[in-house]
Amino acid sequence: MNQIGSDAMLGLEMARRRAELAAIIERYCSEDGTHPTPIPGLTFFRHAAPCGAACAVVKSLFALLVQGAKRVVLAEEVYEYDQRHYLITSVDLPLLAQITEASPEAPYLGLALELDARQIGELMSKMPPFLPSTAAVSRGLAISEVTTSILDAALRLARLLDTPVAIPVLAPLIEQELLYHLLTGEQGRRLRDVAIKGSQSHQISRAIQWINQRYAQPMVIDELAAAVSMSKSSLHHHFKALTTMSPLQYQKTLRLQEARRLMLVEQLDAASASHRVGYESPSQFSREYRRVFGAPPLKDIAQMRPAA
Repeated sequence: MNQIGSDAMLGLEMARRRAELAAIIERYCSEDGTHPTPIPGLTFFRHAAPCGAACAVVKSLFALLVQGAKRVVLAEEVYEYDQRHYLITSVDLPLLAQITEASPEAPYLGLALELDARQIGELMSKMPPFLPSTAAVSRGLAISEVTTSILDAALRLARLLDTPVAIPVLAPLIEQELLYHLLTGEQGRRLRDVAIKGSQSHQISRAIQWINQRYAQPMVIDELAAAVSMSKSSLHHHFKALTTMSPLQYQKTLRLQEARRLMLVEQLDAASASHRVGYESPSQFSREYRRVFGAPPLKDIAQMRPAA
């Protein structure tokens, strides 16, 4: 068989697997929204129409679309992907995400699997030794083309939902296989470097955890640098390389996203929400909120509530 014929056969086989995975997701998503599954860390998504940008702090994960398309924004960087691609994040990142392609006839369908640093470390201990990359720190988010191996592992993991008794035994094995393909694939260096203790990416990952635990408190850069054993200049340089933001910008984004959630979900007023997340000046909060979300707090929440 010539190369063209082989590529066509591979394309048809991947389309068949996507269709089967899409059918499983539809079967377990009775309505639009986010649907956790009985497999720990595995979540399904379904939406029958495009939607506005939603903000969230996304943990380290593997995300795969089988239908539709999505736009993800990290600070000023825009990433777009569809059923031909997968997305990984290697650290916790505050993102804006927007579904750009979906319809009742062809809804947006996808899945996400949380990536556990402990599992990555354990798997790497069974593989040939990896040294920290000598290249610059990689961005904590990347998109790559889906391979047959990755799609096949994701499909077999989803199939387990039809046999719940097998989940405790087989799900960890399939997740390990999927993680192996990610670690040895195009974006594996991003995951490996964060997992290797002593690497700059691992130190920045610790800094991100430090900020997440204290985001409502005033940040003292000297304390953060000391906590992760880095100089202030090195911390700032590598933090920005991994997240596109400085530590202070990262903290501000966390504060604004949490304040938005407090107003939308817990119905706090703007002053209370801003105080809860660490702002001392309501006017400063309003200015920074408008700069990030495009409208003052009251107007932004009023626009979102009818669709919430």
